[in-house]
Amino acid sequence: MPDQRSGFLFGFGAYFLWGVFPLYWRLLDHSGAVEVLAHRIVWSLLSILLLVFALRRTAQLRAILGDRRRLSALVIASALISVNWGTYIWGVHNGYVVEMSLGYFITPLFSVLLGVLLLKERLRTTQWVAIGIAFAAVVVLTIENGRPPYVALVLAFSFGFYGFTKKKANAGAVEGMAIESAAAVPLALAMIVALGIRGDSTVTSNGTAYFLLAVLAGPVTAIPLLMFGAAATRISMTALGLLNYVAPIMQLAIGVLVFREPMSNLRWAGFALVWVALVVLTVDGLTQRRRVAVLAATV
Repeated sequence: MPDQRSGFLFGFGAYFLWGVFPLYWRLLDHSGAVEVLAHRIVWSLLSILLLVFALRRTAQLRAILGDRRRLSALVIASALISVNWGTYIWGVHNGYVVEMSLGYFITPLFSVLLGVLLLKERLRTTQWVAIGIAFAAVVVLTIENGRPPYVALVLAFSFGFYGFTKKKANAGAVEGMAIESAAAVPLALAMIVALGIRGDSTVTSNGTAYFLLAVLAGPVTAIPLLMFGAAATRISMTALGLLNYVAPIMQLAIGVLVFREPMSNLRWAGFALVWVALVVLTVDGLTQRRRVAVLAATV
């Protein structure tokens, strides 16, 4: 019981921190998304490498580096998470926090669809219903916006494919992130140097406090990742999956209540459809797990 309680707290803490990320990235709004992303990658690598040594994961890191298949998957994952991070930062700086929350609400539904398209999984009728409702939500939001919710879709697609690629790599969270960051660091450093040579580096020209905020991108990335890893070893994947909704709920609340982004009735209707789809998907998943558990107990 103590392990489960601490696991829940670690999991909630991780998703809560991910949920309030918009508040942090908004503090760096003097810089473009590409520059902030470059600094996040560089400082994340340093923070993650410290974690690798502190947690004594160097042997696991060397094992992955010696496995070409897993290493290739993590390089692809690096590109996907860079797109995700860059889109997220751009969305915060340009007033799309509400739409970003939509992206993370629909990510579980997109992951289910990926299972069908890439893994040839067969969906139950209820799962198809959930995906159909989510599609209707995207149509409603497209009508409301006058365009598809591009930011939400890029976030959902990049993170969904990222999760799929990470599953293929089968690497630990900390060492996997170390390799992903290392793969992206050369390009990130090149961007930082290029901006500096052109005199366009805003991170280093807005004072010490602003520069330290950029450096904090490393710990800000590493801490919730470490908390998530601690939660994953203590509570069930079902509980962890339910906690996943904490982050987009927080993002939606920040977008509406803090950044005052507009929410029309039609937009609320689109979000309501997404929430209905998630309820259908979650109830179906819990019911299926219960059936499997009952069958296992009778064997």
